[in-house]
Amino acid sequence: MRILLVEDDRVLRDVMVRSLSDAGHRVDVAETVEQAEHFWRVQPFDAVLLDLNLPVSSAPHSGLGSGLRALRTARARGDRTPVLVLTARNRTEERIAGLDAGADDYLGKPFDLDEVEARLRALERRAQGTDDQTLMGELRLDRKARRFHMLGQPMDLPAREFEVLWELMTPPGRVVSKRTLSQKLSEFDDALGDNALEAFISRLRKKLAGSGARIRTLRGLGYVLEAGPDATA
Repeated sequence: MRILLVEDDRVLRDVMVRSLSDAGHRVDVAETVEQAEHFWRVQPFDAVLLDLNLPVSSAPHSGLGSGLRALRTARARGDRTPVLVLTARNRTEERIAGLDAGADDYLGKPFDLDEVEARLRALERRAQGTDDQTLMGELRLDRKARRFHMLGQPMDLPAREFEVLWELMTPPGRVVSKRTLSQKLSEFDDALGDNALEAFISRLRKKLAGSGARIRTLRGLGYVLEAGPDATA
């Protein structure tokens, strides 16, 4: 998953980035309301982890701004990215305010990092209509373990090939555009070109040989993972 972590506490932020990255996620970080609004607007994410108490960089002496502002702004423009609010504001009325503003889930600080990961999986299941285990032919994705298996054996994939296959299998049969894949895999200042993306797809096709699952190119639309014999196009 590509995750936007909005958190101004440096120590907690660093721990969360390390934990989420070790679990295989791609994590982008925002420390202020303005950064959160900018990143959220220009980059698609699979989920947002949102603190409520955030500094306002344009007005450093005005106290704390609210992450709810970034959430309301995103929802107002029709953005439906799943949002898990992480905050010390754990009173009932504040949980209600966060949920009413458009949050999908709420977790009070202090929290367990394993619970954050479990709630992210639950958000993904609801958003994508998927289960923890997805099977196509002899290809299986275990989302909880973040592992692919083919013919009963674990698949060891480089990070970006893993992310491409994860996206195509969430859920399988969904057409994924080149633009979506490129945005999910790119850094903010380093866009992934079509040639690089096609190279990842080509390598994955070879690795899926004999699995009963294939990646098909739909000209002008993107790629789709479907059941069928091996194919090279």
